[in-house]
Amino acid sequence: MLLWINGPYGGGKTQTAHEIRRRLPGSVICDPEHLGFGLHRMLPPALRGDFQDLAAWRQGVVEALDLTLARHDGVVIAPMTVTHSGHFAETVGRLRELGHDVRHFTLLAERDTVLARLRERGFGHVLRYVAGKDAGLRREGWAVRQLDHCLERLREPEFAEHLWTDHTTVPKTADRIAVLAGLTLRPNREGPVRTRLRQIQVGIRHIRFD
Repeated sequence: MLLWINGPYGGGKTQTAHEIRRRLPGSVICDPEHLGFGLHRMLPPALRGDFQDLAAWRQGVVEALDLTLARHDGVVIAPMTVTHSGHFAETVGRLRELGHDVRHFTLLAERDTVLARLRERGFGHVLRYVAGKDAGLRREGWAVRQLDHCLERLREPEFAEHLWTDHTTVPKTADRIAVLAGLTLRPNREGPVRTRLRQIQVGIRHIRFD
């Protein structure tokens, strides 16, 4: 089974994916974004647009996930924002055509909620005190510019199943996905402090420096 976790940039996809992996034995995360970053690094800066527009990215994602789903004995988790209908059909749709059990979920939240999360991503806590409360948003400029488009597109029925996350925690969102997918997660025995520290570590590991 593939769990494709969609949603706006800063919407909690990566944190939710890691929460599921932590509590679901045998599961793995295969992040399509890594392939996109690799393609970007092959190109000179002037040619680095949206890597999802590259056929190589869409084909590569399908090939990598098809291989993993065929040979890995466990649930595969792919946290990735996709809002373009054609790109969605060429990735999620194509994997379904290949016979894989793909469960797609879109994490949604109100605009202010997503902006607050973007402020806190990575070193956002530190930047807030050093350079002002909106320093994190300036660092996440590309994600902020895409936010309204993402929220509008991802509300469309084609991107169901929709999960609103404004008033819930990452562990509870993971629980909801597991129930809808027919999976059983290990009980979450972490306290709020330990959970927050682990989430900060996940965020720092996913900071891009290029």
